[in-house]
Formats: sequence, C-alpha cells, structure tokens
Amino acid sequence: MSTPDRTEMFGAREGDDGIVRCDACPVLCRIRPGRSGACSRYANRDGELVRTDALLLHQRVADAAGEMVPFLEGEADWDGNLLRPAETFVTGVGAGTTYPDYKPAPFIVGATHDGVDTVSVITEGIFSYCGVKVKIDTDRHLGPETATVRAKGEPVGHVTTAEYGSQMLSLGGVRHLTGGGKREGTVTCETLLALCAKQAVELEIDDGSHLRVQAGRAPVVDGKPEERMRVGCGSATIGIFAQQWFGEVDEVIVVDDHITGVLTEHQAGKTLGMPAAGIRVRGRRSTPGRYFQVAEPGSGWGGTDVTDPLEIVERIDGKTAWPGLRLLMVSTTGEDALYCVLDDELRPTPASMPGAVGEVVNRIGENCEPSLATVMFMAGAGGSLRAGATRNPVLLTRAIAEGRARVTLGGAPTYVWPGGGITVMADVLDLPDEAFGYVPTPALVAPLEFTMPRDLYAASGGHMEAVVPVEEVIRSYAAGARIEPWRPHNPWPHGAGGG
Repeated sequence: MSTPDRTEMFGAREGDDGIVRCDACPVLCRIRPGRSGACSRYANRDGELVRTDALLLHQRVADAAGEMVPFLEGEADWDGNLLRPAETFVTGVGAGTTYPDYKPAPFIVGATHDGVDTVSVITEGIFSYCGVKVKIDTDRHLGPETATVRAKGEPVGHVTTAEYGSQMLSLGGVRHLTGGGKREGTVTCETLLALCAKQAVELEIDDGSHLRVQAGRAPVVDGKPEERMRVGCGSATIGIFAQQWFGEVDEVIVVDDHITGVLTEHQAGKTLGMPAAGIRVRGRRSTPGRYFQVAEPGSGWGGTDVTDPLEIVERIDGKTAWPGLRLLMVSTTGEDALYCVLDDELRPTPASMPGAVGEVVNRIGENCEPSLATVMFMAGAGGSLRAGATRNPVLLTRAIAEGRARVTLGGAPTYVWPGGGITVMADVLDLPDEAFGYVPTPALVAPLEFTMPRDLYAASGGHMEAVVPVEEVIRSYAAGARIEPWRPHNPWPHGAGGG
C-alpha cells in the first residue's frame, strides 16, 4: 500500500491564481503562493498546501546493556541512516490534521512491537475545550478562591482550591476562548500557548498577587522568586521535628495558614512527656495542639498575613508558664523563625537562638522541596476528531476507557479521566518542545496519538485501508523529519497496557 501524500489530504486549489484554500480548521484561510495561513502552520508552496513544521519522529535507542541512551548524542543533524522501525514512534507533532475528519487521520501507522501488531492513529487535534491546570508550590496567599486570573488585563481563568503546600489556578477553557469578547479569546489562547510551550507568562489575580509562571521553574510572586515548598502544615511539622526539639526548647509554635501547631498541647509533645507551657494562640482550636484561622491568609509567616509572630499569642497563663521558658516560633518552611525567653513578667523576649535549635530550623528548610510551577494541559478529544480514527467512535472511546487503547500527546503519557468522553491531562514538560500550535478561531492545536493492537483497531471500525507500515513512513518522511530521542521517563506507547 502506498504512503498517502500529506499535501493531498487537506486543502483545495481555487483557481489559476494559485490560491489554495486551507480546510485544516474552520477559518478556511485562502493562502496565496509563498504565503502561510493565519496560524502559520500551513503554507502555499507552488500551489500546494503544505505543513510548515516538520513531522516529529521519536527514536528509542538502547546500548549493549539494554539501557536507554540519547539518540545521536552530540550530533546536530540526522545523518541519513535508516531508523529502526521497531524503535520508532510517529508523533502528532507536525503531522497535520484532516479537519473536519470525514476522512482518515493524516497518519495511521502499523507496526509490530514484541510480536504484537499495533496501529497508531496520529493527528493534530484542534481543541476549543482545553486549558491548563497550574500548580504553584507556595503557602503564600495568591488571591481569594474563585478570584479572576488575568493576562494583559483580560480574564483567562480563576483561582481554584488550594492543595497541600500549593496554590492552584485553572486557566483557559471554552468560556474564555470563545464565550467572551474577541480580545479575551485571543489573549487566553496566547497565554495557554505560551504556558504549553514552557515559556513564562505574567498573570494578575484580582485582589491578589502578580505572578510570573513557567513550567518547571520557580514561581515569582509579587517580584520575589519562591524557594521552598512547605515541609507540611504546622501540625505535621510538629510531628516531624518534635523529638529533635525535645530538651532544647520548652514550647514550639509552628505558624501556618492551615493548621498552626503548638508542641506541648500536641499529641507529639504529650507522648514525649513535655509539661504544658501555658501559651495560648488565637484561632479556632481543632484538636489538642492544632489551631485553625490564627490569622488571615497572606504573604507572611506560613502563608498568613502575620509579620510579627507574637501577634498570634492570645495569652500566657501565669499559673502554668514560668520565667525562663524557652519559646521557638517558626514557619512551615523554616524561612522565618524567632527564639524568645519569657522574662520575669512572662513576656516573650527575643534572644539569640541556640545552635541546636537553629540546626532543627535549618533542617525544616532542608526538608522542603524546591518551589516549582507545574503546567498540566487538559483537553477533551471529542467531536469529529474521532471520525478520523474510526467509523464507530464510541468503540474507540470505550477501548480507551477500558485501558485497551492508549492516548498520548506527542508521545507523552496522559491521564484519561474516568466517565464519558476522552478527557486527557498531561504535564507539558513531558511533551516535546514546540509541540503546540493554535488556530485563530481561537483554539489550541496539540499532537494526539491513539495506539492499540491491530485487531482491536479493526474491531473498532478503524480505517484499515489507510493503515501504512511504519517502514514506509520512515522511508518517505525521515529525510525531512525532526528526529529526537525518546524521553526515557515516558512509558513506551507500544508497551504493556494499551497497545
């Protein structure tokens, strides 16, 4: 079977003037010779519509011991040697699309892996229903939950529920891309594209902070790079370090926006046999030694608005506390710490921190992971896109839901959400560089691959007549392809479970 010519799968010549109409998205650009369309992904070359980006082929290479090694390490260009079909994965990056998918996907590739005949359906999906979830490792208050997140003044998302040691943003989505004004949709698309391309973006949160966010890099909050993700809440910090503080201090208060911990009241302190210190913090007591709402959220100690930790001390019981009592107040990252000794009036008086106490404070910081921003691309692969894979799309959806077919983005693993449809999520750092594009509707374009055993593809109503051996794809496209080593931390799409 001959390999399909990608220039014949989309586009139509309109007349003798050489103008080509691109049907790769609903915009239907009319492109003059030598020019590209609005998305810059397709161009008119001598009256033919061509994809401007090279097809990306991933090559898996092993050394004599079977360990994965970089492909052509130290060489800038492919030297023309034939790639090994069994170790090559054709990705959707640069593959093009067959929107509106009344015809088969750009590449439907057959290959044999470990004795199993497989098929990979390869395309670039156009996603209006897409966005990113951004995880920002910080305890600092970035803005009220549900507060609007803006880029260039336009609403592009909102603050969502915080997670343990991290603040979370939900950006994009169809309502911002197409449900608002034209500029809102354009800016949202630009923001998503930059984040998915692993670039930095500037964001503003209503009644909150200014952020600089980039996947895999430390977030910058109000001009200050974050360094540490908290070791745990105040109660957890007490539990981790109680034994190390025992005998060195008489009371420890770990300030935290979530749960502030008080050592002598805490079960850890009681287990160690520490006497009550009589220092009561403000807030709502949850269980012994654990307090909620000791302060308002903010950018101070432990994600509170406190800059002077003694502000949260509500009272000191003269019947329980004693002069000379050694008090340590510390944040959940160890970045802020204050050592005090109670004077004869039982007033906390700042004092020089003993070396042993300082060591434990430093150990808190040592146990904090570096602050990073994580960008997870999320999209719904529905609509006519599935028709490019199979004549009976529901069977493909069921195979994916049952784990019999695997979904990847540029070869990167995805999490497929349970329930109906094909809703996938992937870490953009797992994807190849320059994997995303856009169309001016606006919507994002992302590589998409469905991989499964050949018999399952046939039983799902697949376009068997369009299946092309991987050897032919390599022979026809490798010379002009972008060839990169397989990322060893990504599971091989043809491995066990889903192909």
